Formats: sequence, structure tokens, C-alpha cells
Amino acid sequence: MSDVLLVLNAGSSSIKFALYEAHTEPTQDHLICEGGIGSIGHRPHHKVVDRDGGVVHDAYLVEGASHDDAIATLIGWIEQRFPDRRIAAAGHRVVHGGDQFDAPARIDAGVIERLRSYIPLAPLHQPHSVAAIEALAKLHPKLPQIACFDTAFHHRLPKLATWYALPRALTDEGVRRYGFHGISYEYIASRLPDVAGQEIADGRVVVAHLGAGASMCAMRARRSVATTMGFTALDGLVMGTRTGVLDPGVVLYLLQQKGMTPEAISDLLYRQSGLLGVSGISDDMRTLLASDDPRAEEAIALFVYRIGRELGSLAAALGGLDALVFTAGIGERAPEIRRRACAQAEWLGVALDDEANSAVSGAGRISRPDSKVSVWVIPTDEDLMIACQVWRLVDGGQPN
Repeated sequence: MSDVLLVLNAGSSSIKFALYEAHTEPTQDHLICEGGIGSIGHRPHHKVVDRDGGVVHDAYLVEGASHDDAIATLIGWIEQRFPDRRIAAAGHRVVHGGDQFDAPARIDAGVIERLRSYIPLAPLHQPHSVAAIEALAKLHPKLPQIACFDTAFHHRLPKLATWYALPRALTDEGVRRYGFHGISYEYIASRLPDVAGQEIADGRVVVAHLGAGASMCAMRARRSVATTMGFTALDGLVMGTRTGVLDPGVVLYLLQQKGMTPEAISDLLYRQSGLLGVSGISDDMRTLLASDDPRAEEAIALFVYRIGRELGSLAAALGGLDALVFTAGIGERAPEIRRRACAQAEWLGVALDDEANSAVSGAGRISRPDSKVSVWVIPTDEDLMIACQVWRLVDGGQPN
């Protein structure tokens, strides 16, 4: 019987998973299958594809099935589909690790208690990660489970880069900038030498993780020195349904003048704003790019404008810029957004190769040879990064 590693990413209405061979440190070639269960709480849809994208399972759960039901279905399917393979360990994407977790952690009762304490800092994600951990523990109490944190990559940010200008008592309580999307940034950092060369990897690089959740990270020698997200995943860029940077006075106005409750404001900032709020049409960039509605164009323009503003700020934090990297769903698959963002960055020395930008598939350079700042597309792989972190933590895939 051979061992496999399970990667789980639990959200409010879905559980995504990936399964990797565990006999060596995982690579993309060790992926067995991936997929998930979506529309949990309504009519959950369970779909799985193999490494090449071929569908190996496509079915629906009973209407109203819960997260616990989805986890049980998923584990049952894996055990039935692969009877000669044993799940050796499970890794969970956990959005917030606070100021305590600077690396993946093996989960026990104390870790779960700490993860619960961070729920107010990541209300869209943290509760579901904890629920998935507990549901899996009920099914397999002895299975090693590892928490892999989106905040960990930023844990060693320069101290000044973490501060807000608040009374020190609040800073000491943990009200500070944390940064997110760290699993993605760590993966990109690991790929930079192979894709762009060691000189660029060791230089001043800004990575733009552009998706439904969007952020940017300034790296020097592949370490985070500044990032756009802060205390929560609301800060920084315009996102699918989240505001990005916002004057805190707006929140006071909504409380004091509009009479909104904290719960209503939270829903507004997390679920009703961003591309969806500005366009009134959709939070999906593909839909907006295909629309001729002027509100769609305004939402796109704001999205790109904020990228340009943040890029200038991050370049200042680095003292210059050697390379710009696009990744995640929009960053990898929306050449028009890359084109607009690069046009705004011409003052930094960015010179885009339009043909390369339109044709790039997978990892590659999209700037002209004479560009002072090289520009790259590097697809991210958070599942693989988690699988690698789990494999390293459980002694080369052989947990006790």
C-alpha cells in the first residue's frame, strides 16, 4: 500500500482538494487528482479531474448536504477509488496564523484553539478551515493534519512595515499588518530562479497575485518586505467583492450616519463591494471584459488603477524594481489586464512585448528585451506548495 498526501481548502460553500503521491517531495508530476465539492448547503456538486484534466467523477450530493457531509463524501470517495493507497497526512490552507505561526504547524487541540481566536480577522475563511479540520478528525482521529498559513510568508516583514500609527497597546495586542496569499507567494519565490534566473530571483521583485482575492508583494532575495494586504484580507487592491483600501472614516460614517450594524458593514465590505459593487454586474473579470456596459469598464479601470498605485508604493519600499510577476486567475489568464497594468508602469521602465503577452501559456517572459524591468507570468500552485510543506513537516512523508 502506497501513501498519499491530501490537500484541503475549505470555503464558505465549497471544499477543494488535491491528492499527491507521497513517496518523495511532491512535484506537479506527482498529482493524482484534484477537484472538490461546490454549492454546499444547496445542491452540492462533486467533481474530480485527473492530472491531465480528464473527468474521473461527476455527481451530486443530496440537496442541503453540510460541510461535514461533504468531507465524509470526499474521504469516502478517495478510499473507494484508491483502495491500495493510504492517506498519510492532510494539509489545510489556513488564511490567518496571527503573530504566532511563522511556518506550517501540526494540528492539535491547542492549535485549533489559536485558529479559532483568529476567526474575527478572517471571517470569510477561517471558520471553514477549522470546521474542515474538525470534520476530518472525527473520521480519522489519528491522521496527522497540518495547518499551512497564508500569513506565514510575511511573518518576517520589517517591523516598520507591520505597524499602524495606533497606540502601542493595540499594536502589542496584535493589531498590525500581517499580509496574505503567502502560500502563493512562497510558491512563486520557489519558481523564480528556474523561470527568471538567479539574478532576478535575488533582486527586487513585485509579484501581483490577481484573482477574486487580489494582493501584491514586494520581495527582495525572495523574501517579503512589503505587501498590500494588512490586518485583514480587505486591504489593498480592488477585489472581486472586497473593497480594497478604504478610509476608515467611511466605516464610521456607515455606523454613525447610516445606522448600519457591524454585521451589515462586514457584509458590505466583504461580499457586496469590489468589482461587483462598482460594476453592479459581476465579480468575474471575464464577464466584465466581455461587457459593453460602461460600469463594467469603470470597474476594470479602477482595478488597474489600484494596481498601478500599489506598484509604485512597493517599488518605493524596494528602492527600485527589477522584475514584475503576474500570477493567479486574472494575472495568468487576462492579457488585457496585464497590458493595461504594464502601460501604467512605463515610468518604471516596463516595456511590454504585446505579442508575448497575448501568446504566453504557462510560465514565460512578456516584456521586451530592452525593458529595464522584466515582466513575467508564472502560474501559481498553492496546492502543490501545501503538499510540499506537509511532506517536509512529516519527515519526508513518513509520519509517526
